[in-house]
Amino acid sequence: MELEKTINNEEIKQYCTFKVGDDFFGIDVLNVQEVIKPLLLTEVPQSDKEICGLMNLRGNIVTQLSLRKLFGFSGEEPEAHMNVIVNMSDGLLALKVDEIEDVYSLESSTFEKTPDTLTPGIKKYVGGIHKLEGRLLVILDLNLIEEAEMGNG
Repeated sequence: MELEKTINNEEIKQYCTFKVGDDFFGIDVLNVQEVIKPLLLTEVPQSDKEICGLMNLRGNIVTQLSLRKLFGFSGEEPEAHMNVIVNMSDGLLALKVDEIEDVYSLESSTFEKTPDTLTPGIKKYVGGIHKLEGRLLVILDLNLIEEAEMGNG
């Protein structure tokens, strides 16, 4: 199956979806290299609070970024978290998420711009939302996450 098809002249995109807290997020599947269980981390002294540390992924040094901390969510991070390994302009980044969901194939007709009512801590990283039956899928823009991280460094 192709990653992008058109039905009735509508573009279909696939998203790797996951939960952080009670919220439902997605990233374009074309940006995802893999999903892995937690690996041993090396702490980075004096790093930002959302940087969990560095991991060795088959010889590649990858920074783990906690989306829970980046978004300013309260509460403890679950021990049984997962890592979504994404391709960034300067290499790989591990996004620490609470729980992996499914891959969704969605038509562009369900996509909407980021609503003004979205929490400011999350809104600055969002590229838009998809309205699904009974829930919203918040689409993260990796470029916005990368810009924010470069600005913090």
